[in-house]
Amino acid sequence: MDYEQVIGKIYEEVKSFWGQGKVADYIPALAEVEPRQYGIAVQTLKGQAYQVGDAETRFSVQSISKVFSLAMVTRHLGDELWKSVGREPSGNPFNSLVQLEHEQGIPRNPFINAGALVVTDRLMSLYNRPKDAIIEFVRSVCGNDDIYYDKQIAQSEREHAERNLALAHFMKSFGNIKNDVETLIDVYCHQCAISMSCVDLSRAFLFLANRGLNPFNREQILTVSQAKRLGALMLTCGFYDESGDFAFRAGLPGKSGVGGGVAAYIPGNLVITVWSPELNRHGNSLIGMETLERFTTDIGNSIF
Repeated sequence: MDYEQVIGKIYEEVKSFWGQGKVADYIPALAEVEPRQYGIAVQTLKGQAYQVGDAETRFSVQSISKVFSLAMVTRHLGDELWKSVGREPSGNPFNSLVQLEHEQGIPRNPFINAGALVVTDRLMSLYNRPKDAIIEFVRSVCGNDDIYYDKQIAQSEREHAERNLALAHFMKSFGNIKNDVETLIDVYCHQCAISMSCVDLSRAFLFLANRGLNPFNREQILTVSQAKRLGALMLTCGFYDESGDFAFRAGLPGKSGVGGGVAAYIPGNLVITVWSPELNRHGNSLIGMETLERFTTDIGNSIF
């Protein structure tokens, strides 16, 4: 398969979608991002790498980081985590408070904000220096020590974290948050502010495509079963309340972020990442979603 030709063709076709979405503006630092940017990167388990457009431009990965923190916690806690977080699609916006009260402080899944806060809370209990641990983990899975937090983004998020503070305090009232809420929000805002490119992300997701094995240092990060289950959660819950439609259109496990990034993979084969900051009404990259649908259609391959 000539992936270079495939993504080059898609890139030229989908650029025409510029202007149909809008950048995230509830975090001021994200609102300043130039909207007309677009990159695609593909990394195969055989070591082949392809890219087009702004694939080496770094951006705030936002909710894509939830995959990394979930992997870190899952490897230590295993099924114990699922006593505190559900595994079902939410059908509601990613920062909704509505379901939490009805479900007594147990978030519907680990990829909505409430669920990710519980995961990060457990990570804080596992690591003395959680922010260092997160960035070291990301560096190890993408084989690149030049990965850092975007401190401007982290500060901007922290200054506008009222909804996440409310979610955390509400869950703490049910006993589902163990650590100090202010510290938790600081760690969470930094986690979301990891700065990576499409090329970085395509490498970072390889351990998932490789059944939990990090191809860069041969470390078995997750068991085969854990990697399978994480992929299932990404397929059903990885794209907020658009997850079902993405599974229908693209047929891949993946995760999006309001920074405009999307990372997805074909198990045993490859990772594809896309970045374009303009979002659709669900908070997913408009161009990213279109790109991934066209990619699996053009190569005739998905998980189905």
